[in-house]
Amino acid sequence: MPNVSISIGGRTFEVACQAGEEPFLQAAARALDAEAAVLAGQGGHLPESRMLLMAGLMLADKAVGLEERLRGIEAKLAEARARIGELEAAPPPAPERVEVPVIPPSVSDTLAELAARAESLADAVEEKVMRV
Repeated sequence: MPNVSISIGGRTFEVACQAGEEPFLQAAARALDAEAAVLAGQGGHLPESRMLLMAGLMLADKAVGLEERLRGIEAKLAEARARIGELEAAPPPAPERVEVPVIPPSVSDTLAELAARAESLADAVEEKVMRV
C-alpha cells in the first residue's frame, strides 16, 4: 500500500491508499485543503480536529447538493429518453400532398391571349362568311 503525503490547512499528513488511487486521494486532499483555507481565511484559530470536521462538512454539503442536481438531471434524461422512444416507436406521419403547378403562369397567360385572338379571328371570319 503506497503512502501519500498530503497537506491540509498548512499541516502535512501521511496517508495510505490502494495502489492506483493516489491521484484521487491527492484531488480529495486539495478539495479539503481549499475548504480549510476558507475557514482559515475567516479568522480565528481552530483546533486541527475542528478545522478538519468543518472542512469535511462543507465538502459533504457540496456533495449532497451535487447529488441532488444529478438526480434531477438523471430524471430529466430518463424522461427525454422515454420521449425519444415514443417518437421512434410512433408511425411516421402521413405524407403531405403538395401540388406544384406544371404549367407556369406566364404560359397560361400567353395561351389565354392566343385563345382570345383565335376567337376574334373566328368571329371576323364568320362575319365575312355571313356577308357573302
